[in-house]
Amino acid sequence: MSERKPIECWLSDMDGVLVHEGQPVPGADEFIKRLEASGKRFLVLTNNSIYTPRDLSVRLRSAGLEVPPEAIWTSAMATADFLSAQRPEGSAYVIGESGLTTALHEAGYVLTDLNPDYVVLGETRTYSFSHITRAIRLIENGARFIATNPDAVGPSHEGNLPACGAVAAMITKATGVDPYFVGKPNPMMMRSALNRIDAHSESTAMIGDRMDTDVVCGMEAGLHTILVLTGVSKADQIDRWPYRPSQVVNSVADLVDLV
Repeated sequence: MSERKPIECWLSDMDGVLVHEGQPVPGADEFIKRLEASGKRFLVLTNNSIYTPRDLSVRLRSAGLEVPPEAIWTSAMATADFLSAQRPEGSAYVIGESGLTTALHEAGYVLTDLNPDYVVLGETRTYSFSHITRAIRLIENGARFIATNPDAVGPSHEGNLPACGAVAAMITKATGVDPYFVGKPNPMMMRSALNRIDAHSESTAMIGDRMDTDVVCGMEAGLHTILVLTGVSKADQIDRWPYRPSQVVNSVADLVDLV
């Protein structure tokens, strides 16, 4: 096998890599500043479809990290990008928050519950039974089923909350129709991020904290994968998986000198 090219572009997961429970991971600020100073192209990725890039930029700033909105790529944006390529200027019935509706509007989509091309399921703080019922009936009538990500639960201060994957499973059980998930671990998420910054897989690294999403997604997209041990996956769990990251480090602090 030929050696990989030097890393020219960087993709990084957000939760568990740059921030953890609302606090910056030690070294994350220095890593972001080094990326900015180097002039290398980079994106911060998240499966969270609730927030717009501007929202997330402000939330990261409150945690002490300066990440511009244009350097953030969400599953909502990847979903809008995918739908725009599949069916330009189409229509969708959306269950989600402003992160998803804004991305679809910017992609030229009409949001409607009148014979839409797609039902698009994202995350929301308050899933509505009536909205889910409407989605089920539209899918039964022929609307295509898309979901931003397969995450079954999301964190909260009180404990786990049902997330997009769990609600998608309920709709599938009622309709017999499986959704197409755009977000991680679908390598489509990585491909769209690469296109966003005009990067090539052979010279791009993906940093993540989860073997089952970040690492497998980056691997399937042909990226150099780096697992940090500040989030979900721990060192003693790596060998349980049939694939391995290209590199394992304690945190992003260990990557500053590689930029």
